[in-house]
Amino acid sequence: MKILLVKLSSLGDVVHTLPVVQDILTALPNAQIDWVVEPAFAPVLLLCPGVHGVVPCDLRRWRKAPLASSTRRAYRAFKVQLRLTAYDAVIDLQGLSKSALVAWLAKLAPGGKRYALANQTDGSGYEAPTRWVADVAIRMAPHIHAVQRARALAAQALGYRLAGLPDYGLKMPPGQHLQALAAIENIANSVAFIHGTSRADKTWPLAHWVALGQRLHAAGYSVVLAHGNAAEQATSEAIARALNLGSTASNPVSNPAARVLPMLSLDALASVLATCTGVIGVDSGVSHLAVALDMPHVQIYNFDTAWRTGPESAGKPGMQQVSVFAQPAPGVQAVWQAWLGCIAAGAST
Repeated sequence: MKILLVKLSSLGDVVHTLPVVQDILTALPNAQIDWVVEPAFAPVLLLCPGVHGVVPCDLRRWRKAPLASSTRRAYRAFKVQLRLTAYDAVIDLQGLSKSALVAWLAKLAPGGKRYALANQTDGSGYEAPTRWVADVAIRMAPHIHAVQRARALAAQALGYRLAGLPDYGLKMPPGQHLQALAAIENIANSVAFIHGTSRADKTWPLAHWVALGQRLHAAGYSVVLAHGNAAEQATSEAIARALNLGSTASNPVSNPAARVLPMLSLDALASVLATCTGVIGVDSGVSHLAVALDMPHVQIYNFDTAWRTGPESAGKPGMQQVSVFAQPAPGVQAVWQAWLGCIAAGAST
């Protein structure tokens, strides 16, 4: 059976959809699963061996210059690649006009069908064209976690029963990205800080990051700081500078309290995160990637939306992935206590 998944963006949404691949392969071991995604997020899918083919769709860039000759050429090439395979099932897991367009363009095998959401769920975007394009529109419970929504939609579309916890299926290729790792000594005893996010109101105060880093350093950890653009890099450097100035290490040059990671591709960053002791981050795609990697992880929320996008173990005792919510932002002590709980849970498993 040939199946096309349509989930174009963003990083967190793509990560939340990854368990669908393992669910399908458990129920239909011979299935061929392709995935349409924006190019920026394709490296994550390359870490998922269950994905047979990745079809890049650069809609964000095309919309900036829709009449340019380069856009027209790229769009034609995309349609050719998309229609190379005739699919038995095309599943629109995004529920937006852009994903509905992709599902409509995809080629169906004889008897094949397009599946999509029939309704909006709490806190998620939804646009009517996804329902108009679908041969079968599937209604979801309105109050549902993002991971479970994707899993339930695919299960109902393909007629199998869900079982077990989500399996994200990510595999770190041995030996890859060693150059990135070699630049960071003792990374295995480091905690990664993920402070960057697409929304300013999801950030955590810089002073909180510094105070938390000081506690971690006093407990024997170093901090590594990730970034995805120039503004985030400046924040990483500010946190590292404050931590290293206050470091009591005998040789802070060779043994700094904090290091700023180089700019990394998503697959390289995943390799780095997987080598760390754990991750502490705000509500962002990279934090959700840490969940998919099954890292000890604290996810920081300024809004009460963790029930929909945060670690599904949130609120359950003895789990190594939790969310912490408070307004206007969680305090350092709350995040520190959550971290200690995650590490204790990880040590007991």
